[in-house]
Parts: sequence; structure tokens; C-alpha cells
Amino acid sequence: MNASFPAYYTGLKPFAGLFATGLPVLMYHKLGPHPARVRLKGLYVSGRLFERQLAELRRAGFVTGAYGLPEAGGNAGKRVALTFDDGFANVLRYGTEPMARHGVRAIQFLVADLLGRSNEWEVRQGEARETLMDAAQIKEWLAAGHEIGSHTLTHPYLTRISLEQAREEISSSKKKLEDRFGLAIRHFCYPYGDWNPAVRDLVSEAEYETACTTEFGVNTSVTPAWELKRITARHQSISFKALAARLARFKCG
Repeated sequence: MNASFPAYYTGLKPFAGLFATGLPVLMYHKLGPHPARVRLKGLYVSGRLFERQLAELRRAGFVTGAYGLPEAGGNAGKRVALTFDDGFANVLRYGTEPMARHGVRAIQFLVADLLGRSNEWEVRQGEARETLMDAAQIKEWLAAGHEIGSHTLTHPYLTRISLEQAREEISSSKKKLEDRFGLAIRHFCYPYGDWNPAVRDLVSEAEYETACTTEFGVNTSVTPAWELKRITARHQSISFKALAARLARFKCG
């Protein structure tokens, strides 16, 4: 991570120079107000802040379109990609209208076996329960012009399970989503940003076109397709140093 840039994205100004050098991929999780007893409040971006971020990008001439690989030659086209991990229903509730107003398209990475259920991987670690989009809501998301990708079947740490289990999580989630929604699932996102070369190779084997990590930075034509970098978008509620210390105790993805 380049120390000259903030560790997370709240507004465009500190990142304008960086965004000119490659494709920025912004990483969101949850939108709207956070409930009581939330452990990681920074993963909730308020509706007001989200609206402001979208308006700022639009005024600066940035555009979003179909999610995919960066182009050669920096970021002359002023592209930016928005990604949402996990498939939270509050993204549909608080994000659909502002994205429509600003002409923004995004991709939501879904946990294929937990559609319409809740964030069980977080609840097991003491986090507040949140609802995940069900099939009807995902169809609404798609009808609004957005995309979906895979975030595995159950949201495990892929490097902590066997390669056969990891293969099942990666490949079967793709097939389940394709069968359920009748479209090609071309993009993957590593839960918790947890991957290694063996896991990456399984993603390639499953014929995904890209995979997102949580490594900070923008993407250029030489960035490996299954190692795309992202920048966390979050509310500036605590210092990144404090957040990092908490993440060391309670991982999110």
C-alpha cells in the first residue's frame, strides 16, 4: 500500500492522482444505518455518504459500466468499478435509487448457499445479524442493470480448507448462481480477501474471468486477472490503525 494515499476511500480528492493511473475498484459491504451492537461500524456506508460519493465521481467525469478488466494506458477513460461483497439486502434498499440517479452500475458478489438468509459467518463471530438478498431481490438488482458474481457457497477462508473443499466452494457456487438466474457468472471474489496461488488456480480452472482481492491499489493492464486490487469505501468513524487492530481480531469479507 502506498503511504501517500489514505487506506480507505471516503471521498475522491486524496485519490484523484491514483485513479488516473489505473482502474479503481471500490469495495463496499453494507449501506444505510447500522443497528445497535455492531462490531465493525465502518463497514456500513450511510445513504448520505454513498450519495455524496456517487455525485462526486460523476462531477469529476468518472463512469461505470460493465465490470471487467482494466484497459491499457492507465485510466484515460476515467472508469471506476463499484463492488459489493456478500449480497446484503440493505444495498438494494439504500443503493438502487442513488445509483440509478447517477448512472452507476455495480456488481454484487453473492454467497450462493445463503441467499435470503443472513450473514452467518459474521454472526458466529459476534457480529449483528443482517439479511441477505433473496432470489426475487437479486432479480430486481439485475433488472436495474447491475451484475452479480460469486463469493463462494458459504463464505469460508479458502486457504484454511482442503483444496477439494475449496474447489467445491468456487465451482459449485458458479453453477448454482448460473442455474438459478440463467446468466453466466464470470467474476469471483475471495471471502476475507483470503487466497494463495493454489486457490487462485482453482478460480482460473473454474473459468472465471476475474477475481477480486482486498489488496489496496488500482489495476492496470499488467494486473493479474485473478488478483484484482480494491480500495475499501467506508465511513470515517475510526482511524484505519484502530480498524486494522480490530480486523486482526475479527475478520470481515
